[in-house]
Amino acid sequence: MTRQVFTIVGRGRVGAALAEMGQNDILIGRGESVPEAPQGPVIVCTRNDALADVVSSTPPDRRKDLVFIQNGMLQPWLDGQGLGDNTQVLVYFAVAKKGEAPIDGKTDLNPEGLTAAWGLHAEAVAERLKSNGLSCSTPDRPQFVKAMLEKLIWISAYMLVGARNGASIGDVEREHRSEVGALIEELAAGGAPELGVSLDEGFAERLHAYSRSVAHFPTAVKEFSWRNGWFYDLSQKARAEGKPDPFPTHSAFLKELGVV
Repeated sequence: MTRQVFTIVGRGRVGAALAEMGQNDILIGRGESVPEAPQGPVIVCTRNDALADVVSSTPPDRRKDLVFIQNGMLQPWLDGQGLGDNTQVLVYFAVAKKGEAPIDGKTDLNPEGLTAAWGLHAEAVAERLKSNGLSCSTPDRPQFVKAMLEKLIWISAYMLVGARNGASIGDVEREHRSEVGALIEELAAGGAPELGVSLDEGFAERLHAYSRSVAHFPTAVKEFSWRNGWFYDLSQKARAEGKPDPFPTHSAFLKELGVV
């Protein structure tokens, strides 16, 4: 079977790995324009701060094909760009070094894998990944939103607690479990109603299990506006309305680290 040609934006570790999985893909660098042809998925493998440039470098009639795989809460930004229904992928695989094969983030609780895709090109992305030994589900929109919030909670909570304690992801899971667990529950309690979802029972254990599979990862609070910033914006909104901060521990930790 001839695999669908992807246009891949970004020549880094993930972009190169996805291109290696395909046949005759078009690989372009940051700042280069997305071509009019061939039609099909345009996988954006850049950092979040390059997304606006990628969109502006994409012909208007091809923007529906943009596929976003970045970490963080992309939805408000995508909505503002008129791209709210574009394909998104929650990536739970890692490429340690450019040229190396991706490592799937399968866990002891979810051996089927956690990577998920939703949108126009979700099936094409899933086929590409699964044909190369990686997992990828294609849930419906409500389930995808739940998964999107779970991943945002994971990266926001674990990175913050890790930075606060000078600890790796694995150290946080082993030595600061109660601290990160309480923060996860806090972020879920305030974040889920904002998105109109209710997280499934056991979601916190799923996040701890993923942490065990990437225990060597370092921690740092970065790309703030896309990650922890989503929760902090809700805190500021609540305070401006004279309401209690829905994320008091989160806000306190950010201030302690001088992030806000």
